[in-house]
Amino acid sequence: MQTLVKLFTFATSLSCSQCGKKYSFSVPQTFANCCDKPLTVDYTDPDFSKSKLQRRPLNMWRYREMLPVLQSENIITLGEGFTPISGLEKLAARYGFSDLLLKDESSNPTGSFKARGISVAVSKAKEFGITHCIIPTAGNAGGAMAAYCAKADISCTVVMPSHTPEVFKQECRLYGAELILIDGLISDCAKKVMKLNQYGDYFDMSTLKEPYRLEGKKTMGYEIAEQLNWQLPGVIIYPAGGGTGLIGIWKAFKEMETLGWITGPLPRMIAVQSENCAPLLHAVKDPLHWRNAFIPQPTIANGLAVPYPFGMNMMLKVLSESGGMAIAISEDEIISTGKEIARTEGLLISPEGAATFKALLHLSRTGIINPSEKVLLLNTGSGYKYIDNYERR
Repeated sequence: MQTLVKLFTFATSLSCSQCGKKYSFSVPQTFANCCDKPLTVDYTDPDFSKSKLQRRPLNMWRYREMLPVLQSENIITLGEGFTPISGLEKLAARYGFSDLLLKDESSNPTGSFKARGISVAVSKAKEFGITHCIIPTAGNAGGAMAAYCAKADISCTVVMPSHTPEVFKQECRLYGAELILIDGLISDCAKKVMKLNQYGDYFDMSTLKEPYRLEGKKTMGYEIAEQLNWQLPGVIIYPAGGGTGLIGIWKAFKEMETLGWITGPLPRMIAVQSENCAPLLHAVKDPLHWRNAFIPQPTIANGLAVPYPFGMNMMLKVLSESGGMAIAISEDEIISTGKEIARTEGLLISPEGAATFKALLHLSRTGIINPSEKVLLLNTGSGYKYIDNYERR
C-alpha cells in the first residue's frame, strides 16, 4: 500500500444542519444539541485544483483536502474507494435505455460502501484518542466498523438484529468485535446502544449521530464526477436507509460547484426504499406525521430497514433541491430483480442495489425518467452476503 503524505485539509468547523450554529472541530462531537440534528463539516475557502488528483493513488483519500483528518498518521485505511462504474449494456438493450451505468461499491473492504464512512469516522476517533466505539447496525456497517477498529486498535461493540444473515455476524466476531444481538430492527438496536452508553463509556458511531461517516460517504460523489470526466448523469438512483450516502453525494456535488470542478445542472436524486420499510416515502407525503404512517418490517435489503432515520430532514432537502423523489419496491420485486441482474450481467449485487434497477423500470414506464437520459444506479454492497436470503425466496 502506498504511503500517504502529511495531510492538509480545508476543514475548519462543524455546523448544525438545521440552523447553522457552529461547533468546534477540535474536540469529539456527536450531533447538534441546539436542534437535535446532525452536524456537518465546513470547509473554508478551498483552493484545491482537480489537477492535483492526477498522480494520486486511486482511493478515496485522493480527495484528502476535502476530508476532515488532520494528519496522515491517523488515517485508518484498508484501500477503500474508487470503485468501478460500468455500463449495464445487456439490461439497457433489453429495456430500451440508451445510457445505463452502475457504480459498484461491492469491491470496497468488507464488501460495501460502509467502508468509506467508517474509515473516516474511525480515523477521527483515533485522532481524538477514543478507545471504544459502539454502533447499531443492520449488517454492513457493523462489519466495517469491526474491521477498521481492529486496524486502529480500538475496541468495538456491534449491536445487530438477530434476524440478520449469519455472515454479517460471523465477520464481526472474526474481526474481534463484541457482538450483541437484539430481536427487532436497527431502531431497537439503537435503543440498546443508548442504554449501554448511558454513562458515556463508548463513542457512538450511529448514522449521522457523529459528523464524519458522512464525509467518507460523500467521496462517492467526487468519484462519480471524476470517473465520468466531470459530466454528471441526469439521474442518480440510490438505495436509502439511513440516508448518509444520499446526503453525502449531494454534499460532494455542492462542494465541487464551489471548487469550480463541475458546472451545469445537477442530477435528480431518486431515493429507493423497500415497501416493508419506507419512511422516506411517507415523509415526502406527510413531513409532520410520517412516523405514524407505517409499521416497519424486516426486509431482505437489510440496509433499507431503517424506520426512523435521524437524517430525515436532510434527505428531504436533497430530494427537494435536486427535483428528485422517493419510491418503494416490494420484496418480491427486489428478489426477482437481483436474480435477473445476476443472470443477465453476471453481477451478484446486494438486494439494496437490485431495488434501484426495479425503481428505474417503474419510473421509466410512468414517464418520470426518459430512457434516453444518462442514469447511474448505486449498488451499495456485495450480493454474496445475501446468497442465503436470495435462495430462500
